[in-house]
Amino acid sequence: MVFSTPYFLFLYLPAVLFLYYISPFRYRNFILLVFNLLFYGWGEPVYILLMIFTIVLDYFAGIIVQRCKDQDNDKGARWAVGISLALNLAILFFFKYWDLVATTLQSIGIPMPVLNLTLPIGISFYTFQTMTYPVDIYRGDAELPKNLINFGTFVTLFPQLIAGPIIKYKELADQMAYRTHSPEQFASGVQMFTIGLAKKVLLANSIGQLWDVYLATPGSELTTLGAWLGILAFSMQLYFDFSGYSDMAVGMGRMMGFEFLANFNYPYLAKSATEFWRRWHISLGSWFREYLYIPLGGNRVKVPRQVFNLFVVWACTGIWHGASWNFLLWGLYYFLIIVFERFFFSKVLKKLPGWVGHVYGLFIVMVGWALFAVEDFTAMGLYLKAMFGMGAGLMDGDFLYYLRNYLPILVIAILAATPLAASLWKKLSVRARQVAIPILVLTGLALATAYLVDGTYNPFLYFRF
Repeated sequence: MVFSTPYFLFLYLPAVLFLYYISPFRYRNFILLVFNLLFYGWGEPVYILLMIFTIVLDYFAGIIVQRCKDQDNDKGARWAVGISLALNLAILFFFKYWDLVATTLQSIGIPMPVLNLTLPIGISFYTFQTMTYPVDIYRGDAELPKNLINFGTFVTLFPQLIAGPIIKYKELADQMAYRTHSPEQFASGVQMFTIGLAKKVLLANSIGQLWDVYLATPGSELTTLGAWLGILAFSMQLYFDFSGYSDMAVGMGRMMGFEFLANFNYPYLAKSATEFWRRWHISLGSWFREYLYIPLGGNRVKVPRQVFNLFVVWACTGIWHGASWNFLLWGLYYFLIIVFERFFFSKVLKKLPGWVGHVYGLFIVMVGWALFAVEDFTAMGLYLKAMFGMGAGLMDGDFLYYLRNYLPILVIAILAATPLAASLWKKLSVRARQVAIPILVLTGLALATAYLVDGTYNPFLYFRF
């Protein structure tokens, strides 16, 4: 089940909110846990057992770690953390990467069975959330939850279960035990949810159809401007698809008294790749920095070791996104760019006019999206050649046709990817906002619903991650 469907909007979500608010507070986490598991098992009931196993594994790992610490048994605590991490990573590898490794080994003559496993929804997100819980207990950054239900509710919390943001237990522990509810908070959640729904349905879905056209175009028929138009469409689709889901998650969290951290901060305004990753998928970047980069030594070590640490982080960042070698290539692409910026180019960038930095940042990001979006290496090579004018014409009639037809939605999307709307909103008087909010919310919900009822194109790009 995904958020942008009539079933979710008009059946599941209202039922959850109704039962949640008519129940005493002490039962609300249990109510959420039941609905969370129903949400997760909607399409893949068998994987509910995997989810429950993960919950129990890390919950009791945390208990063992705490008991070992209380007994000054540091070695035992480390073993408990290590076993928990190993099992979590083994599960993630088995379901997400087994077939990739098997296919690769078979291609070089090494026998390994391909299992054709179905990827459990959201496994990358919830594995990263649960596996850090024993680590935080060991570090003293988190306390044991009141009970297994509270921890299970945290792991399975449906607003952010399948697409993040990635939330650490220590960030939500207090809210799992006690959280406030108010009409103002609920109304703010509805507004945020509607913004996210509009991003996903009205912008991402509309622009995504243009990218699908260029993705399906044979490389020999691509033109340079057509290839750039296609990757621009993908850039907008991915941003509004993913940030829309994150906004919906934050909004639904507020409806139930939770406060999640923002996951995006206008990433296409970045003036470098380094800044882009401070603005894009913020929770993932924070996770890798805290649980991988800093434990490896971060930037407190000599330059060669810093480069190695960055290599490990960006290789893991790439392959985290999907079981295909192009994601690893994409991660290593950012490794090279960020090393270049950190040690050579950052001082130059600071001296250049701001618009040069923006152009440079967008160029780096859009070339990166070509590596990310086109999984077949042959097709990727042809697409990149077309982008750089190698063996491709400048434009053709198809480019002019698609540009003319998609120009209005592209302009709207580009403006929506900037703080322009937020700046204009702040300039309105309090009274004007009070009048505008219900009108905009109802209009957004009505338009999104009409699109979902009438249309069939409703992909979710991060669903497989």
